[in-house]
Amino acid sequence: MQITTPDIGVDKATVAEILVKVGDSIAENDSLVLLESDKASVEVPSTSAGVVKSILIKEGDSVAEGTVLIELEAAGAAPAAKAEEVAKPAPVVETVAPVAAVQAAPQPAVATSSQVVEVQVPDIGVEKALVGEILVKVGDSIEENDSIVVVESDKATVEVPSTVAGTVESVEIKEGDSVKEGVVLIKVKTTSAAAPVPVAQVVETQAPAAPVAQAAAPAPAAQPAGDIEIQVPDLGVDKAVVAEILVQVGDKVEVDQSLVVVESDKATVEVPSTVAGVVKAIHLQSGQNVSQGILLATIAVEGQASPVAAAPATAKAAPAPVAAPAAKVEAPAVETHGADKLTKEQQDANAKVYAGPAVRKLARELGVILAQVKTSGEHGRVMKDDVYAYVKQRLTTPVEAPKAAAAPVASGLPSLPDFSAFGGVEEKVLTRLQQVSIPQLSLNNFIPQVTQFDLADITELEAWRNDLKGNFKKEGISLTIMAFIIKAVAHLLKEEREFAGHLSDDGKLVLLRNEIHMGIAVATPDGLTVPVLRNPDQKTIKQIAVELGVMGQKARDKKLSPKDLQGANFTISSLGAIGGTAFTPLVNWPQVAILGISPATMQPVWNGKDFEPRLMLPLSLSYDHRVINGADAARFSNKLTKLLADIRSLLL
Repeated sequence: MQITTPDIGVDKATVAEILVKVGDSIAENDSLVLLESDKASVEVPSTSAGVVKSILIKEGDSVAEGTVLIELEAAGAAPAAKAEEVAKPAPVVETVAPVAAVQAAPQPAVATSSQVVEVQVPDIGVEKALVGEILVKVGDSIEENDSIVVVESDKATVEVPSTVAGTVESVEIKEGDSVKEGVVLIKVKTTSAAAPVPVAQVVETQAPAAPVAQAAAPAPAAQPAGDIEIQVPDLGVDKAVVAEILVQVGDKVEVDQSLVVVESDKATVEVPSTVAGVVKAIHLQSGQNVSQGILLATIAVEGQASPVAAAPATAKAAPAPVAAPAAKVEAPAVETHGADKLTKEQQDANAKVYAGPAVRKLARELGVILAQVKTSGEHGRVMKDDVYAYVKQRLTTPVEAPKAAAAPVASGLPSLPDFSAFGGVEEKVLTRLQQVSIPQLSLNNFIPQVTQFDLADITELEAWRNDLKGNFKKEGISLTIMAFIIKAVAHLLKEEREFAGHLSDDGKLVLLRNEIHMGIAVATPDGLTVPVLRNPDQKTIKQIAVELGVMGQKARDKKLSPKDLQGANFTISSLGAIGGTAFTPLVNWPQVAILGISPATMQPVWNGKDFEPRLMLPLSLSYDHRVINGADAARFSNKLTKLLADIRSLLL
């Protein structure tokens, strides 16, 4: 079965995010992809339940109505024949009587009952929207999930489906009306047969047939053979402690259901299951230290263990099949209810935030208040990655109360005085990035830091860069002076290894790194962030220029992963063309040195006979004096000025 792009109210849209992967088992109306245009952001739901067979688009693709997005192996399609075959060989002689009972039982159920059901506006991700088009009229016969109206806001155009099948009794809205969640759109007259009780009784008396059907039912999931091992994901911290185990062997779990609670000294997070099935083994115990990759549990994927268990259970206790189905019906309801970790008030607050159904569900399960999450989607839409990033940040950021108590101790500063007598104050909240940076920056108080200043003559280097940048620009590459500086510094760090080393915890050793990974400070609207350029000594200036462009864009788009920010052993911070003559950059522990770059200026330089204009670049080398002596720093900066004055010396 192919899932295609529905009518989303625009000619074309871009695939912003793919929400499923091959092999995922999905239900009808589960969101598959997120599409964005300059007018709307819409999650495309599945029109059927099944297993994702293939994904025919990728992020960034442009799609239109009718474009095939995903191939789905419909649940129940293939195994239907098998179910019939299994049902046929069931004891023929014994089932004659039950069959007669089945045919006789529906007789009293022929009578039908009708009722009028109100179809309301669901959660459409915005507070209010306008009715753009009414797709049905009184008297129309509609099926469940048939589109009935199109609603529009400044952020999205969405078709609202019917939640029931029947005949349209009345249309309660008109085009141009303003509607919100809960407003009645149409009334539908439904017809249903009153036959559930006799059928249930037939199932009770027909002991052999029920288990056969149940055994065949799980097969459509088409799950891969073998048990699935669930590992501890990236928690954002090196280690955490298992505080509570939420499941036990034999429990049936759903996708994203919490398995364990882990705690660090900064946060508490529940780790969810990545598959649905039955818990076969638990490999952790309360109080155990865990990190990413540790085996958490083994889960028998739903559809493998259950048929085996169902058959003996039925054979063992044939007279009591009613009790087992009753338990099965209740269990999911309890689990689903327990998965919501938000109060009614918090869920109401989440309803006011611009997010799709899949994101809202994730927020409910993780206990996240969406208003507190930094958004990365178009028009301020909250994405799944935003929710995960928020949870991970909670792991690595100290909670507010301890932070307030610890601040005076860490900084040694007394509390602020009361300014109310002097005109009062206006509070401005620091960005989340700035708040996270405070503990790291405070470590600089423990580093005896010195800054060495120097000037590099880059007149010839700048002339060469200007000759090259035209051809680079044709390839879409921005060639800045920073690419040359990085290459020169990386070359120098191979000779002066202490500048890319670390002071050991006992203060007796310098740990010399085998590779160079350079942090490059990038200014963003939320504050300064430092992505890491890997092995610049092994790359050409062109490769460095390309990676600088990619890193800078990812930083501004808030797309940097935790790994993009880890492992640096030297940092460069440039003021670009902002201004200034020099500054003292702070050494970023556990590094021992950082290079600051100020804007280059034309200055008169004495050449032995007269003054000539030269382009001079100010350098500020800050270093940890416990590891690096002043003479070493002066030698390092002097070597760097010579490399930048004649970049050809890199080839020698």
